[in-house]
Amino acid sequence: MARRIYLVFAFTAPILIGLVALRWPGVLWLFVVVAPIILVGIHDLTQTKHSLLRVYPVIAHARYLMEEIRPEIQQYFVETNIDGRPFSREFRSIVYQRSKGQLDTRPFGTQRDVHRVGYEWMNHSLSPRAIPHEEVRIKIGTQACTKPYLSSHLNISAMSFGSLSRTAIQALNKGARIAGCSHNTGEGGISPYHLEESGDLVWQVGTGYFGCRSTTGGFDAGLYAENAQRETVKMIEIKISQGAKPGHGGILPAEKLTAEIAEIRGVPMGADVISPPGHSAFSNPAELLEFVAKLRELSGGKPVGFKLCIGYQSEFLGICKAMHDTGLMPDFITVDGAEGGTGAAPLELSNSVGTPMRDGLIFVHNALVGIGKRDQVRIIAAGKVVTAFHLFRTIALGAGLCNSARPMMFAIGCIQARKCNTNHCPVGVATQEEYRVRGLDVEDKARRVANYHRATIESFLELVASAGIEGSEAINRRHILRRVDAFTTRKFSDIYPVLPEGALLESGGFPDAWREDWEMARADQW
Repeated sequence: MARRIYLVFAFTAPILIGLVALRWPGVLWLFVVVAPIILVGIHDLTQTKHSLLRVYPVIAHARYLMEEIRPEIQQYFVETNIDGRPFSREFRSIVYQRSKGQLDTRPFGTQRDVHRVGYEWMNHSLSPRAIPHEEVRIKIGTQACTKPYLSSHLNISAMSFGSLSRTAIQALNKGARIAGCSHNTGEGGISPYHLEESGDLVWQVGTGYFGCRSTTGGFDAGLYAENAQRETVKMIEIKISQGAKPGHGGILPAEKLTAEIAEIRGVPMGADVISPPGHSAFSNPAELLEFVAKLRELSGGKPVGFKLCIGYQSEFLGICKAMHDTGLMPDFITVDGAEGGTGAAPLELSNSVGTPMRDGLIFVHNALVGIGKRDQVRIIAAGKVVTAFHLFRTIALGAGLCNSARPMMFAIGCIQARKCNTNHCPVGVATQEEYRVRGLDVEDKARRVANYHRATIESFLELVASAGIEGSEAINRRHILRRVDAFTTRKFSDIYPVLPEGALLESGGFPDAWREDWEMARADQW
């Protein structure tokens, strides 16, 4: 029926306009409207890629238009303040308001149901302390590290140049410098835009070894040393796996690959840049720790650690056994969560593979306590940390500090359009389309990053003071509670008990729940 209507319109409309024009020539302007409709319909009928357009010429374009704008309609006209995904309007708004220096308080009480199962909150003291004027920095670096780094509690998580635009990278790095936090390069390597503003960098070395890549795609020690010894590089992070797509290499779609990015990464143009799933520089837990020690030495003594999303627990316990057997230690471990991710990821991996950050963090903390090494390794946690409460809760579970990615994107203008993987980000954050990239003002967005960081840290210090404790090192699991059913609340310390110090190394009192994975764990193989 739609085809017939279009065909009748296409044949009769020009004839009717022509006949009427014989009497009233002014109606010829209607051809300006009619001609494009006819041409679009001819295209729809003759193309072979879209059956919908062949069956419903012209009018089917409305369906594709609605599909394009549906996320925006959902965000602004359908969802409530607290039910949006992946980030609710409430959390997006708090980042926007803090980054712009606007009023960030809320009237009329919380919109959350404080009686629902799963609701979480923190305890406060009837004798709160004075709010500190400055945060106490967190020292990262084992005894083997000669250039430890003093870190903020909140830092910018890994996002590569290529995944993000050059102006987004510049804004994040300058914002990090103003705020006094670190900026993780992501596995795409150190670009000129990471260096222009001299913000503190955490250089991430992934399986593609971008920035220290040999001509055959392996690790180049000389090139690594050259970059690792840069003044602005404060720490090095080996990326074993990431939350968005654990067990899968990083993905940069070909649509986002420019000649500049290809040169920085040392890859050819014209195809998706997919990093290998695993590393070629090491093949088991003991070799990983040897690689950590090698990178520390080549960097001149800077902190070196690794990032992973927890999968098989026995494999991480193999790393713990290797720490115990060799005495080699990472300076930090970054625990990423399956809920993370800023760019492109296959649906199955994003939805259904990997351990969520909270579960992974609890496990890593307990494992390090169980081998008596917890005080030697800093834990960094990454996974939807937006507010000061998220920061406080994550530290209570065992982290020393946190990384944040998507909230930092909100600070530089991200509207959660979820087009990061298409190269059509409308606000110039996650695209390489030049006219959109130029639309992101570096100076303005850098100030917003710094504002968001400052306001969140101030709120965090206020929470620490309200808990009546001296500093973040005193935060523990008894400070957080969860409603487990309609009539019962429990402290995190009861829900997530901590292993006794050295419990995994002692035959007496060995926790049964850990036995199978501990016995499977090997220092010499994954």
